[in-house]
Amino acid sequence: MRKVVVGAFVGLDGVMQAPGGPEEDPTGGFEFGGWTPPFWDQTLSAAMGENFSEPFDLLLGRRTYDIFAAHWPFVEMDPAASSFNELNMQIARQFNGITKYVATHHPDTLTWQNSQALGPDVAQAVRDLKKDDGPILLTQGSTELLQILFEHDLVDELRLVVMPVVLGKGKRLFGTSSMPAAFKLAKSAASPSGAIVATYERAGPVQTGSFAMDEPTEAELERRRKLTLS
Repeated sequence: MRKVVVGAFVGLDGVMQAPGGPEEDPTGGFEFGGWTPPFWDQTLSAAMGENFSEPFDLLLGRRTYDIFAAHWPFVEMDPAASSFNELNMQIARQFNGITKYVATHHPDTLTWQNSQALGPDVAQAVRDLKKDDGPILLTQGSTELLQILFEHDLVDELRLVVMPVVLGKGKRLFGTSSMPAAFKLAKSAASPSGAIVATYERAGPVQTGSFAMDEPTEAELERRRKLTLS
């Protein structure tokens, strides 16, 4: 069985749109593209290296795929070049070599090597992939795809980097159609820049409880009655 692991940068309000740069995704009038670089530090670099240290395939929405396909195949691989970056080179080598499963209506336009379309029923395609043996299925970005995965309870793990910023309007990690689910914190770390790196694993259904009095007061009963009338 393969796990679906969601990797995402999010603001405190859950917005995850265009973390890498102003031109990444300005749709909907989003004005804060590139909100993660000011908080980047060695702790976050190490967390990204750890995320990509185990075998994985990518699970991408079409917009994120296009962003990646226009970037990673063109990263400088020559250590002697002035634009060479060791971490970027390592990530590019991984991304270029692994399988990219893409939610798209136009499979014939997937030009990046080792790319495969998920098919018209995305949820079922991911469900089928999970039944196979193989590396984890790691998402990056892909907010529309994430809504499908959360709606159909297909996510096994969350690897979040929460930045100390409120972005307001923008594409969010969770939508209103997400299937209720409980997660447990597997590990976490705080970076000097104030970001929180946290891994959550699926932990069954949502559990509930109550801090209410065993015997509700008359005022409480009246409050509840008003709620039913509103």
